[in-house]
Amino acid sequence: CAAGTGRFLQVMATALGLDVSDLGSAEYPDQMLAISSMCTVFAESEIIGLLARGNPKGGIIAGLHQSVGKRVAAMTRRLGIREQVAFTGGVAINQGVKRALEEELGLKVMVPEACQYTGALGAALLALEE
Repeated sequence: CAAGTGRFLQVMATALGLDVSDLGSAEYPDQMLAISSMCTVFAESEIIGLLARGNPKGGIIAGLHQSVGKRVAAMTRRLGIREQVAFTGGVAINQGVKRALEEELGLKVMVPEACQYTGALGAALLALEE
């Protein structure tokens, strides 16, 4: 199962005929189309159906961002939220997901420089200490 958020977005971008790097800068129409499934296979089928019915790609992308934002916000709330939130990993490059996460949390989210490498840098620092 492609449960990782980055892989999820990559598969959804392919279904939309886009590169995953295009998702973050997409313009949204007035209507956001909700994506009900977070399962990659079901969500891909849902997107294909939305496209077949003539729905705009921007509305679908906005729905994807909202869906990911809700899922990440729910996990974050379980850990406990403080006043400052950092968003790391490759998905943090996606401005649409960042905006959706900020909306869901009601907080400003900080994305560090080279956010896609923070996990590897942390692992390297831990290895260096041992």
